[in-house]
Amino acid sequence: MEYTIHTDGGSRGNPGPGAVGACILRDNQVVHEISQFIGVTTNNEAEYQALLTSIEWLSRNKHDVTSVTWKLDSKLVIEQVNRNWKIKEPRLRVYAEQCWSGLSQLSLPYSIVYVPRAENSCADALVNQALDAEAS
Repeated sequence: MEYTIHTDGGSRGNPGPGAVGACILRDNQVVHEISQFIGVTTNNEAEYQALLTSIEWLSRNKHDVTSVTWKLDSKLVIEQVNRNWKIKEPRLRVYAEQCWSGLSQLSLPYSIVYVPRAENSCADALVNQALDAEAS
């Protein structure tokens, strides 16, 4: 089965309270959602953490997965994980290395592509849900 995973991460304050969201779809149907508060972080760190969280979920639930397309609205994370851009910040390099390791352990064909924020609304809503829940 082909899966599509939308991920998003965000912080309110940059750095500030941060959260991740992921919508995991099979045949255009949501099969799982992740909405998690991750503490104080930057936007870029939250975007990376969202991708990592979805990779970790997939590694535990990949029994019927044949390929995966990740859709993110963070050009920075996409280009760095796809090894198209240099990673100048050591803390972001750690996240990229964790992504590379997790992706290689999946042993599945995958792609990580850019989508405009408007096309990532499911994951964005899950980020805000986690941030709102933490704030209340």
